[in-house]
Amino acid sequence: MQNMIYLDNAATAFPKPDEVYTFIDEFYRSNGVSPGRSGFDASLEAEELVAETRRILMNLFNGDGDPDRLTFSYNASDSLNMIIQGIAKEGDHVITSMIEHNSVLRPLHHLALNGIIEVTHVPFDQHGYIDPDDIRKALRPNTKMVVLNHCSNIIGTIQPVGEVGKICREADVLLVVDGAQGAGAVKVDMQAMGIDVYVFTGHKSLMGPTGIGGSYVMKDVPVKYTRFGGTGVRSAQLTHLEEFPYRLECGTLNMIGVAGLNAGVKWINKTGMEKLHNQELALWDRLRKGLQKIDRVITYCAENTENQNPVLSFNIDGIPAGDVGMMLDVDYNIACRTGLQCAPKVHEKIGTIDIKGTVRFGIGPFNTKEHIDAAVKAVEEIAEMKI
Repeated sequence: MQNMIYLDNAATAFPKPDEVYTFIDEFYRSNGVSPGRSGFDASLEAEELVAETRRILMNLFNGDGDPDRLTFSYNASDSLNMIIQGIAKEGDHVITSMIEHNSVLRPLHHLALNGIIEVTHVPFDQHGYIDPDDIRKALRPNTKMVVLNHCSNIIGTIQPVGEVGKICREADVLLVVDGAQGAGAVKVDMQAMGIDVYVFTGHKSLMGPTGIGGSYVMKDVPVKYTRFGGTGVRSAQLTHLEEFPYRLECGTLNMIGVAGLNAGVKWINKTGMEKLHNQELALWDRLRKGLQKIDRVITYCAENTENQNPVLSFNIDGIPAGDVGMMLDVDYNIACRTGLQCAPKVHEKIGTIDIKGTVRFGIGPFNTKEHIDAAVKAVEEIAEMKI
């Protein structure tokens, strides 16, 4: 593990900052109890950590001032299911794009399959970006919401969310943004960008552990609850509570996750999100240029760092992506992701669906030039093989 070159940060950021590991351990040893369920000191301190984490995430996304509207879940997929199913009603039309992850595609597909909603998928261009005007053209009188990926998990493109938000506001349509790849990596301003719901996961660029995520829902956004259970508040009431955060939370929270997320966001704020992003993009550009010099290598990415996240997909002509990934792992101790990466419509568009996807490198804050150069050299050696 110590010698592994980890380039799968688009799936899960690894390693985490030392501050995250330390705080998780210290907090859970001293305050690993249920928050908000009892009146003893440890429980009250646990609840204060939850409240503080809601506040710092609300500030990170520039929500509308009510931290209770920041709710926690397992991950972005979990929250997207709650948000999509909590907003969509029979007869609604929903617009999304072909660059989406299955965490958006599947909930929408199941609703459409059951005859509840209609869905339109707008395309993306040869550089990996949607055209906001395609969203405008897709609007119908019964369009309820637009669900849009902030950053692609395959080609790394950052979508023009602010422009789409302006269109949605003019049309009185809700904008739900899947920020799984964006939160902690690029600036989010919900108010300026016209975002009604921003969904995040903790284990990627927010530097938290797996099993924690959530959403921020702006005021007056009509999300009904789809789960029912304990809240520790008004327990004699048999109907689930309407107010936030209980509307989208039930049962005991993942306190290890909340603690790690708290420490992760503080580390990002201390280090500087823009600094981290620029550092990773410099490595991405080094990787892109290195791979594009290799015979037989096909890259699927933009040609510059503008509106780009440090994710790069590629193939070696004639060698299946899965075989390339296995060789990188076994022969070079380089960890990456291969396959369709849970975004099949992207692969349909870039022509890799029939060859079972791509090899994906995801760069994180602890990668170095040496890691990138070693990865380029490994790909070059594999590409020279007679297979």
